[in-house]
Amino acid sequence: MSKKPKVLFLCTGNSCRSQMAEGWTRHFHSAAIEAHSAGIETHGLNPFAVEAMKEAGADISGQRSKNVMELLDVSFDYVVTVCGDADERRPFFPGQTRVLHVGFDDPPKLALLEETEEGKMNCYRRVRDEIRAFIKDLPGFLENLPEEKRS
Repeated sequence: MSKKPKVLFLCTGNSCRSQMAEGWTRHFHSAAIEAHSAGIETHGLNPFAVEAMKEAGADISGQRSKNVMELLDVSFDYVVTVCGDADERRPFFPGQTRVLHVGFDDPPKLALLEETEEGKMNCYRRVRDEIRAFIKDLPGFLENLPEEKRS
C-alpha cells in the first residue's frame, strides 16, 4: 500500500478558494489524498464559502484559516496555487515537491459587483463548482503531471 500524497492548496488569504479545494479533496478523495490548505496571509474562513460548500454537501465549517508558514515543516508532494498572487508570492518548498498553478476567480471580488445576497452567493457557487470539477479529477491529474513541474 503506497502512502497518500500530501497536497497543499495555497491562496492569498486561505479564506475561500483554497478552503473549498481542501474541502472537496477531503470530500471526494480522503482515502487517497491528504489535503491541506493555507494562505500567504490569513483572512479567516469566509462565511459565504462555508455556506456555498454546505449547500453542495461538503462541510468546511471545521476548517481554519492558516498561514503557509505554519506548514513549512510538512513535506508536501504537491503544492497547488489557486490564485495568481499566491503563485507569485509562495515560499520555496524543498525536496521533491511539485508546484503547479490552477487559478480560479476570487468570489469575494466578484461578489462586490452584485447587489443582492443571491447574486453574491451565485459568485461563490460558480467558483465552488469549478473547483469541484477540478478536484473530482485530481488523482488522475496529479498522476499524469510531467516530471518538470517542480518547485
